[in-house]
Amino acid sequence: MSRGIRARARRSAPSAGFTRPGRVIATAFAGAVAVGTGLLSLPVATAGPGRASLLDALFTATSAVCVTGLVTVDTGTYWSAAGQVVVLLLIQVGGLGIMTLASLLALLLSRRLGLRARLVAQAETKSLSAADVRRVVRTVVVFSLTAEALVAAVLSARFALGYDRAPADALWYGVFHAVSSFNNAGFGLDAASIIPYVADPWISLTLCAAVVVGGLGFPVVFELARSWRRPRSWSVLTRITVLVTAVLLVVGTAGYLLTEGGNPGTLRPLGAGATVLAAVTASVMARTAGFNNVDFGAAQPETLLLTDALMFIGGGSAGTAGGIKVTTFGLLAAVLWAEVRGDPDVEVGRRRVPAGNQRQALAVALLGIALVAVGTFVLLALTDVAFDRVLFETVSAFATVGLSTGITADLPPSAQVVLVVLMFVGRIGPLTLASGLALRERARRHQLPDERTIVG
Repeated sequence: MSRGIRARARRSAPSAGFTRPGRVIATAFAGAVAVGTGLLSLPVATAGPGRASLLDALFTATSAVCVTGLVTVDTGTYWSAAGQVVVLLLIQVGGLGIMTLASLLALLLSRRLGLRARLVAQAETKSLSAADVRRVVRTVVVFSLTAEALVAAVLSARFALGYDRAPADALWYGVFHAVSSFNNAGFGLDAASIIPYVADPWISLTLCAAVVVGGLGFPVVFELARSWRRPRSWSVLTRITVLVTAVLLVVGTAGYLLTEGGNPGTLRPLGAGATVLAAVTASVMARTAGFNNVDFGAAQPETLLLTDALMFIGGGSAGTAGGIKVTTFGLLAAVLWAEVRGDPDVEVGRRRVPAGNQRQALAVALLGIALVAVGTFVLLALTDVAFDRVLFETVSAFATVGLSTGITADLPPSAQVVLVVLMFVGRIGPLTLASGLALRERARRHQLPDERTIVG
């Protein structure tokens, strides 16, 4: 090959960042956290005199960008109007995805996306075809803003008519909670989160609807909109997401009614209808939404364990939810069912699941378990808090949920830094982080002979 041809080949080859979109996404999220930390560190961002500490600004920015909801300071009173706007924008940026917003901006400016940018956007939106990314990005943004506007309208009207808030205040409450709920962020403007509205079906059910739609994942929502009357035509992704989401919602509701129905600190003081509403809402919010509609600090230990499981599983892929995703959990359940039955293939909805998908689900689950275990161990070493509450906080941070038993602000700075790391890793995903940090991929040119071993 001549020198000129080699030079052209080097120029045409994609850069290392674009051949590994995970690395670009991790860098972009880190950049957003850095910008948010800087803005929240300004004196204008706080309601009182002085400015926020670097750790409080970093923690809040990370929680907002990673759509988690854990806080060390009260959002509604500590941050000024400017600070709350910054938090809201960080939530929106984190929910839609840094690369989705960057791709949309490039599309608006140049009316076209290059292959490299489309590959990066594909990694963030989990699109199956790079050729469809431009259409997907536009649809995702329009759908998200439309859904948030509808939720904001309902909430604003309820805050104004049902709680006698001034129109401007009610509008801001509605917009803030709409963006926070659709993006599964869990940030609220009341110190008690949504506990004051635990018996209000207008607010509770509206927030639940926003959380579920945002957490299903954009590909699933689009497919359901097209073919909701034809379940037989649904893809494996939609089948697993809808089925597991419904099952976990029922299991969570029943579990909360069973464990907290007689607890005077949570559900017992409510009426029958309000108790069921609170249980349904708690089940939905545990799926990475993070709004506290009951006081988990007063919850039973078995309730905390149930919530740990729901938080760890999370919501749908390619949506605003966190956790290991219901797709991962559903695939692992399908693998287990096939193994128990002795089937050679894993099948879902008359489709065979490739071995690569099975390995990916196993890797995501094991990495998630490892991160939660390590995070819990470190927090136990740094604090004297009880194990069940430390585990709850760790899972909430990793799964980007935001539920808490009330210990976040009282943790030492070193433990809060651990939570910052867990939120960041949990948002971009264990496999995305691993691919972003990997130096290279190795292609195997040969296969070793098989040898079966004893399992179990």
